[in-house]
Amino acid sequence: MPTVSVRRELLFQALGRSYTDEEFDELCFEFGLELDDVTSEKDIISKEKGEGKAEGASDTVLYKIDVPANRYDLLCLEGLVRGLQVFKERINLPRYEKIIPAKGEGQKLIITEETAKVRPHAVAAVLRNITFTKERYDSFIDLQEKLHQNICRRRALVAIGTHDLDTIAGPFTYTAKAPSEIKFKPLNQSQEYTAPQMMDLYRTDSHLRHYLHLIENKPLYPVIYDSNGVVLSMPPIINGDHSKINLNTRNVFVECTGTDMTKAKIVLDTIVTMFSEYCEKPFTVEAVEVILPNGKTHIYPELAYRKEKVKPEHINKKLGISETPSSLAKLLTRMCLKSHVTGNGNNIEIEIPPTRADIIHACDIVEDAAIAYGYNNIQMTIPKTYTIANQLPLNKLTELLRLDLAAAGFTEALTFALCSQEDIADKLGTDISTTKAVHIANPKTAEFQVARTTLLPGLLKTIAANRKMPLPLKLFEISDIVVKDPSKDVGARNYRHLCAVYYNKSPGFEIIHGLLDRVMQLLEVPPSEENGYVIKATEGVSTTAQATTRTQALLGA
Repeated sequence: MPTVSVRRELLFQALGRSYTDEEFDELCFEFGLELDDVTSEKDIISKEKGEGKAEGASDTVLYKIDVPANRYDLLCLEGLVRGLQVFKERINLPRYEKIIPAKGEGQKLIITEETAKVRPHAVAAVLRNITFTKERYDSFIDLQEKLHQNICRRRALVAIGTHDLDTIAGPFTYTAKAPSEIKFKPLNQSQEYTAPQMMDLYRTDSHLRHYLHLIENKPLYPVIYDSNGVVLSMPPIINGDHSKINLNTRNVFVECTGTDMTKAKIVLDTIVTMFSEYCEKPFTVEAVEVILPNGKTHIYPELAYRKEKVKPEHINKKLGISETPSSLAKLLTRMCLKSHVTGNGNNIEIEIPPTRADIIHACDIVEDAAIAYGYNNIQMTIPKTYTIANQLPLNKLTELLRLDLAAAGFTEALTFALCSQEDIADKLGTDISTTKAVHIANPKTAEFQVARTTLLPGLLKTIAANRKMPLPLKLFEISDIVVKDPSKDVGARNYRHLCAVYYNKSPGFEIIHGLLDRVMQLLEVPPSEENGYVIKATEGVSTTAQATTRTQALLGA
């Protein structure tokens, strides 16, 4: 969950009243949030770097509030205060308005076809006649960073750029060029750099170095120019210094570029709705015309309102409450979902504002009704369906075996269900094509490429990581392996396997032999070729799998 830090003084000033820490904690709980910590900048630095480094730091009290990851409208002071005020019924939910300038007077953003190879999407808007203070400016910058880390997935999906519109001139062009052709003065720098020089410059930057990989291996870098050739930004890395905003900025040009159009529109809507309250005409946003490479035009931001209908009995049934339709509509309105009863009380019509991108399904509306009603106010009742829980037979057998294997002197290991292709193939002398392994489509690391088809590699890795431990090492694991199975709807099947390893200076075959005999004795499987088990010399691990499957079949697991 993202954590939003707000100054207590500013928060209470915006809310119009003061709270004790306990009262505000209770308010957060009622609204579905959590007051994670009450601290200060000085305390934070003292904990992280020591008391010596904290000298001179601010003692201003900060509230650190945990916010649900899908509530992008609560990631800044403005959205948080607006949500709480509507929840407490002190204000009505504002209506956000898109202002479309007269023909020829509005701003345009032209997207060229070269961007399709890097970051193909872009949207934009203008916050006209906005008034910044130091606190508002800091909140504006902090919201962008919160969005970058959250919905933007560290700028991989969307990158945000904000510019002083009075220092640049439209129409603007979003294109992609060879790195050597891009040259400008990046934000807060004193000289111009080419794109490759900027990559070298920010390779050691603690903040920006995490984003370089997004474009550094691309043949073309995305860049936004104004009509005079001034560079606004090179997304997703850095903005230009020429158009940087400050406390005196009156008109802000907001652009969002990315690889996910839906996320880009949500991010743009979030930024402009949160800070349009500081415009000369509150909650209005000036639209920008975006011209696509194919010549089509779109107007952004969308600021789309949509309506959903939910039956009151559906909400009551899901929550286990008995509220009237009008009462449920009032609860939803308190959650920034303007609602009213329609159809003789048969339906509740809910208007979803552009700030609530998290409302996707009727269950999201039911959840908000539950929050407004109060989870603590829902009466606890015994379910009408009388059931008795019971362990799965296979899991029950597994637990019993674990106890006896531990009693035999073996230590249980719990290893990863994913491993590399080498672990189950090359290192075991097997071809990967014969393993029936389930492959991960987009593995993030070479260590997690496939689902394991045997437990042995995990135990061998455990031994390798514990070579300093005194010998002998006696390890076992009872867990699932995964193999392809076209007959299953998911294309794969799980098998419960048992693997044991004895590691010492001498082989100790008799140790494993004895353990196997003990397991078969517990399972009541006799040593017989017809209806029991036999031991045969083999290579690889396939026979082990067959023996395990056969044992499961005998047990009816």
